[in-house]
Parts: sequence; structure tokens; C-alpha cells
Amino acid sequence: MLKQRIEMRDHSAEGNLFFRRTLVAYIGIVVLMLVLLGNLYYLQVESYDTYQTRSNSNRIRVVPVAPPRGLIYDANGVLLAENRPVYSLEIVPEETTDLEKTADELVALLNLPEGTKEKFLAEVKRQRRFKPVALYEKLTEYQVALFSVNQHNYPGASIEAYLKRYYPFGDTLTHALGYVAKINTRDVERLDKEEKLANYAATKDIGKQGVEKYYEDQLHGVAGYQEVEVNNRGRVVRTLKFQPPIPGQDIYLNIDIRMQLKAQQLLAGQRGAIVMMNPKTGAIIAMESSPSYDPNLFVTGISGTNYSALLNDPARPLVNRTTQGIYAPASTVKPMMAVMGLNEGAITPNYRYFGGPSFSIPGTTKKFRDWRRWGHGWLDVYRAIEVSADTYFYDLAYRVGIDKIHSYMTKFGFGQYTGVDLYEETKGVMPSRDWKMARWRQPWYQGDTISIGIGQGYWSATPLQLAKAISILTQNGHDVTPHLLKSTASQAGVVDAPVNPNIALKLKSDSFWKVAQEGMWRVNHGSEGSGRLSFAKAPYSSGGKSGTAQVVSLKENQVYNIKTVKAEHRDNALFVAYAPFEAPKAVVALVLENSIGGGGGRAASPIARQMMDAYLLPPDPQLPPAPEKPSQPSEVAPNE
Repeated sequence: MLKQRIEMRDHSAEGNLFFRRTLVAYIGIVVLMLVLLGNLYYLQVESYDTYQTRSNSNRIRVVPVAPPRGLIYDANGVLLAENRPVYSLEIVPEETTDLEKTADELVALLNLPEGTKEKFLAEVKRQRRFKPVALYEKLTEYQVALFSVNQHNYPGASIEAYLKRYYPFGDTLTHALGYVAKINTRDVERLDKEEKLANYAATKDIGKQGVEKYYEDQLHGVAGYQEVEVNNRGRVVRTLKFQPPIPGQDIYLNIDIRMQLKAQQLLAGQRGAIVMMNPKTGAIIAMESSPSYDPNLFVTGISGTNYSALLNDPARPLVNRTTQGIYAPASTVKPMMAVMGLNEGAITPNYRYFGGPSFSIPGTTKKFRDWRRWGHGWLDVYRAIEVSADTYFYDLAYRVGIDKIHSYMTKFGFGQYTGVDLYEETKGVMPSRDWKMARWRQPWYQGDTISIGIGQGYWSATPLQLAKAISILTQNGHDVTPHLLKSTASQAGVVDAPVNPNIALKLKSDSFWKVAQEGMWRVNHGSEGSGRLSFAKAPYSSGGKSGTAQVVSLKENQVYNIKTVKAEHRDNALFVAYAPFEAPKAVVALVLENSIGGGGGRAASPIARQMMDAYLLPPDPQLPPAPEKPSQPSEVAPNE
């Protein structure tokens, strides 16, 4: 008997399940198709403008264009800093069949420096192959001509010209002009912080020192741009739009190159500084720091060997001695001390003091010696300035005190920034009680004040500060801010630099200024003045003051002997002068480090005379004027 078969599958249920699944899948496909169509509509219709712009961004590239740097001229329009074309040999790698062979042949043909090929190949690896890479950037005209003749042998190689800064006077103006050099990481960080980085997108160089750095914003200009169409490999196909850059402003300085060259001549072979400026306006006519260096070395990239030589040179050519060299001002400050004494009532024009061989603080035995071993006898303020009597000013400083001295001398600009348009400046030291406590953790002693009375001790100043102080004195207290900038010139016109109209020091009587000025006149024209021989027979009248600053202290009974003392221990010679006396047009302040020619009266005053002659008298047709050997007068105070 056969068993009845049991049905295991429900075909009807399976059919219903399949139908439902198919329906769900169909509905899902329809929904996804609707979503896709909706998204296509959104992308191509609703968002057309947005994606069209993005498409153009992939096709159009904005390329920045560097602006031409502004030029720098002297007061008479002589070009001091220009932009010269630099010829660069560039190779497009993808257009060269054998890159290494081509580089070898070009190095041999043009006699390029060793290592040129290796630097080139390393740079090629960092660039796209269709972009040109410089093989060498400082070709001479001969090398350019030699390559041009043989260019057909080197496909993909070409000469390109760029503008680079050039200083035609070399080391004559380095410390005033400064220089430009390649932008480094520190520059990028600073520009980014100041939100100026975008303006340097196409610029390779930036001002590093001097006027070039101080007036960087004016000299640099505003970058332009060009819109170019590129293909999918980034290669430029055509230029669509060009926005030219705005050139940097041209700058005119107060520097007179004739006077600058004269100052360089007079300091040749010795360490020192000369500043000449207009005492009425503060315009700096000459600013020479010796020794100097050629700034063009930095523009094209100074070698490690050359930089090390400058950095390790014991003469310190990298230091701007006019604004960074700090020296004891010595006796050059005595006219200002006299002004202070007159205004405080400590002395009068008729006050007489007996200047012996030395001065001692009452109740003490320590002797502060006068530069003249037997003293000067009876002195009034006029003769005290003329003969530079130390004892007179020891006594004055003792009676007035350091607090008053600090207050007055600060108003003359000592211990303060002069305001000159250079970043490279030091303030020097105008000491006070608080300064000594902060610096040395010691109280102020009366003996400290005595040395300050003759510009020694803790007191230090720069040559530019001396020039400013004497200018204030000649202008009866009017503040004078030294400045190099005369005017700026651009497409909008010429803008003159402002002049400071303020008062630095107001006295109880303007006659006190005349007393100090009269004393300085006697220095150059009196019978005992240290500048009388140097300024003898000058066709103009002038005022002056010499100074001799000790570099090392002498023992109680030790006598300074220039022949036996070490070279680095010789005194510094200083001199300040102004002329014409009645209406000054120029102030000169100069210092000779470790002078072998003696003190300020012997060694420095002849240089001041020659600077004044060169500026006030008809110019020598030669540029620079023929140098004159400074005279060595024998009847001038040995230490003044």
C-alpha cells in the first residue's frame, strides 16, 4: 500500500513573497532614480553658478606680479640705490633630452662655479618639469653673449632678466642705506603677522638694514597680478587679464654724496664716525661709519666665507658707529653743563673759580686731576669752556648733583633715542641713581657725580646724540630730530618729510644759550682754544668743543703716554663744531677710536675743519675732493 506524499513547498506563498520583494526593489530603484535626477537638477540648474566658478578656478590661475622697488637719491638727485637687470640662465627640463649632459656642457662653456650643476639638479627635483629652473643667476654680459651664440645647441635653455638692487657707491653709504636681501622664514612670519604677506607673493627680496628697512613699505610698492588660463597639467595657455603693479615710491635723502665721500676719505684707514647735520631742521647731510662693507654682497647672497670674515673682523664693520657706537662724550658736553649751571644759578657769567691741579670733594682726600697738571688758574665760564678746565666742571657737577644733571642732559637727548629714521640705534647711558641701582645694585656716590661732570664715568653717547645735543644748543633749546628722509616721490606727487617744531629745553633766560655759544666760539677762535690752529684763517666763524675720552682708567699718579700704551687702550678723540657761528648751517660730531694722533684738539679738530670747508666753501670740481693730510699742531692741549 503506497504512502500518501506530503507537500513540503507552498508555491503560492513563494510567489506572493517574490512579488512583494520585486515590488519593493522596483520602488527603491524608482526612488533612487528620482533622487539622482533631483541631484542632477540641483547640480546643473540650481548650483550652476557655484560650480561654474569652481570650474573656472581650475582653469584660470591668478599669478602675482612683483612691483619695481622705489629708487633712492641723495639731496641733489644723485642715484644712490637702483634696480639693475640680473641675467639668469634657465632650463625647462621637459624640453631637454638629456638634462645632466646639457648642464655639464653649459657649466663648462660658461665656466660656472663648482657645484652649480648639483644645486641645479636638486632644484629640478622640487619643481614641475615644465617650469624653468635657474642653472645660474648672476651671468656676466660676456657669459650672456657667449651663450646667445651657442643657444641653438641647447634646446630648453634661455636667458631671463630680473631686476636686482644695486648700490653704485658700494661701501660709502652702507650704514645709512642698508641693503636688501632674500626673504627668510623670520621675514615671512613677521609679514604674515602684520598682514602684509600677500603683497610679497612675487617678491624675493626685502629691506634688511638702514633706510631700505625703515622705509620698506614706501619702497616696496603694491603687487599686481595676471589671470592666466592653464591646462590640466598646470601649464599656462594664455593670459586673460593683467593688472600692473604699483611701483614703490622713490626716496630722496638729505645725504649729500659729496660730503659723504669726503667723510669717508677723512676716516680712511681708521675706526671712527662722522655725523654732519643741519642744526635747524635735523637733516642728516653725512653719516659715515668706518670701516664699512659692500652691501652688494648681501643682495645677491653673501657666501659663508665672506660673512664670517665680516662677523669676525675685530674692526667690527657691521656696526653703525654713528648710531650704535657708544663712547664717553668727554669734554664735548661741557657747554651743555654750563647751560645747566647757569639756569640753576650754580654759576653766573661773571662767577670766578680758581682751577688748580686737582679737585677734591670736601672732607675727602681723593684727588680728581685736571688734564693740565698745573691747573688753569682763575676761570670764568667762558674760559672754562675754552680751555676745557676739568676742575671747574668737577666743582659744578658736585654742587648741582646728579639728579639735576640727569634731568637736563636727558632733555639734550642723552640716554634717549634720537628719533632718527633707522632701526639700528642704541640709547647709550645717561646715568642716574635709579639706573645705577638697577644696573649694579649699588647706591650712587658723590664720586660718581664728579666724573659725570666732564662726560666720563658711566656716561656714554653716540656721535648722533652729540650732534643732536649741539644742535639743540645752537637753536636755543629747539628740539631737533635727526632724519635721513628729505621727501618721497610717487605718481601722486612729492611729499616732504616733517620737521619737529617742539622745544626740548626752556631756560629762565635766553642769554644763557649765548654764554655757552660764546665759549664754543673761543674754542675755535680764542687764544687758548683747542680748535684754534685747525680753524685758523677760516673764512667763516664757528663754534667747537674737543673731547678726549679715556678707554681705561689711569692710576693715581700714572701719566698717559700714547707711545707706550696698548693700541686698544688709547684714548678716543672727539670734536663737535658748528658753522657759520651767527646762523649755523651745519653741525659736525666725530669720534676717532683709539686715536694715534692724540686727543680731540690734535686729531679730530682738523677733520671737523675739512668737513666744514667742504660744505660751506665752493665745491671742489673733483668728486670726491682731494684728501688733505690732517695737520698735527704742537701747541694744543694734549688731552683736549
